[in-house]
Amino acid sequence: MSKIADLYVRVSTDEQAEKGYSQRNQEEMLRKYCSINAIQIRNVIYEDHSAKTFNRPQWKKLLLNLKKNKNKVDLVLFLKWDRFSRNAGDAYQMINLLRKLGVEPQAIEQPLDLSVPENKMMLAFYLAAPEVENDRRALNTFHGIRRARKEGRYMGMAPFGFANKVTETGKKYIAPVPKDAAMVVWIFEQVAKEAFSTESIYHLAKDRGLKMTKSNFWVMLRNPLYAGKIIVPKYKDEDEIWVEGQHEPILSEGLFYRVQDVLDGKKRTYRPKALTTENFPLRGFFMCPQCGSKLTGSKCKGRHKHYYYYHCDKVCKYRINSDLANHLFTEQLNRFKPLPAVKKLYAAVLLEAYREHTGFVSSEKRKALDQIAEYEKKLSSARNLLVTEKIDVDDYNLMKNEYSTIIQKLERQLSEVGDDRGSIEQLMNKGIDNLLKLGEALEKSSLTEARDLIGLIYPENFTFRGNDFQTARVNEIVNCIYLVNKELDVKKNGTKDDFYLLSRVVTSTGFKPVTF
Repeated sequence: MSKIADLYVRVSTDEQAEKGYSQRNQEEMLRKYCSINAIQIRNVIYEDHSAKTFNRPQWKKLLLNLKKNKNKVDLVLFLKWDRFSRNAGDAYQMINLLRKLGVEPQAIEQPLDLSVPENKMMLAFYLAAPEVENDRRALNTFHGIRRARKEGRYMGMAPFGFANKVTETGKKYIAPVPKDAAMVVWIFEQVAKEAFSTESIYHLAKDRGLKMTKSNFWVMLRNPLYAGKIIVPKYKDEDEIWVEGQHEPILSEGLFYRVQDVLDGKKRTYRPKALTTENFPLRGFFMCPQCGSKLTGSKCKGRHKHYYYYHCDKVCKYRINSDLANHLFTEQLNRFKPLPAVKKLYAAVLLEAYREHTGFVSSEKRKALDQIAEYEKKLSSARNLLVTEKIDVDDYNLMKNEYSTIIQKLERQLSEVGDDRGSIEQLMNKGIDNLLKLGEALEKSSLTEARDLIGLIYPENFTFRGNDFQTARVNEIVNCIYLVNKELDVKKNGTKDDFYLLSRVVTSTGFKPVTF
């Protein structure tokens, strides 16, 4: 009685290109072997997956078929043992499983009688050789990628915002895609502003056409590749380092590090988690007057149009019309508008405050420069110790990495300490003009700008009790403007025009008798 066999033909794309394997060639040799040995062919299984594991689609179908037809198939034939598996441990387990089903696996070019114990040594060699080849290839690839990263070259599929390119000489690189790069810059700028929570910015970006999962969005925000840096991961005794990339960056380093500070929680400003729409600019700031929870927003369909409400999802079910709440809030903002008649006075006060502040800025710059000089001196001392062989190379590299990181951080801080003496008057006048339009902010500004303004004026959340506005705290500067306006509204008896000559210093006791 002739034996029955299933023919297993496996080839991966790289093997076909490098070694000349082909499915037609394997099948032809297997059929010829069966013809010579009077073996009946039941099925021919074609596979195009790697043999690192047995998690292969066609192999799993074959195994399921063999279980259903137990003891009805005698052989599974393949060309060589590396067609069967490239993992010795998995191969032994699969051979035992096939034997339990009454099936004998066999390589026609490397035949082994597994009933002979000594042949198991040859089987181990046949299975281990391709596994060693795979491991060596993987290790060479790993070291090649690591070397390329150290040279500042990005390897692999380009992330969002970049595209894979090839030069005329065949060298691969990545380059920004203008449209996608503009989206990346917008996302980072919005996160740095902190007008919305990061999740809300993700949804806003999706509305603008971003096609990315939320997890990949968070990975993008942490990826220094966008700032022109390449990460070389930690390996054995080598620490993780960032190197200057050869590609064109999409972001400035300053913007990237500001976003990292926001994500790390180093900067604390209000960032609402709720997704805000144009009809609900107060959403995320507005608290329920009954239970203290944050109000959400929704629209109700009326007979002729939609009506918008801020409402509470808790048991109290409080709600207030969106138009009414926004109107009351606008009226509240108008209380903090500077009086146009005393614009010159505000300019004088701000200019004097700026002059006092620049002394602090200069102090900060001097402090940063002194610290940089100190760490550069330490780095020079470490270099001298290495030359005189008082420390070894590993200790020097450790100190060099530590000091260089600190120096880079100080230089970054130094670049952020600006000095706007030349443009202060222009900026000051523009700022006062914007304050004079405070009541129009919700209507004429963009949603992001309006929320920036709300968060600036009200560091803490607010609510309404009836038509009365209530908040725990108002920005100190804005509160001072309100107090000045209140005092000047009462005393309209005229004021000296040259406000620059007015002193803000209280007269000392003794110059004039104290009045009780």
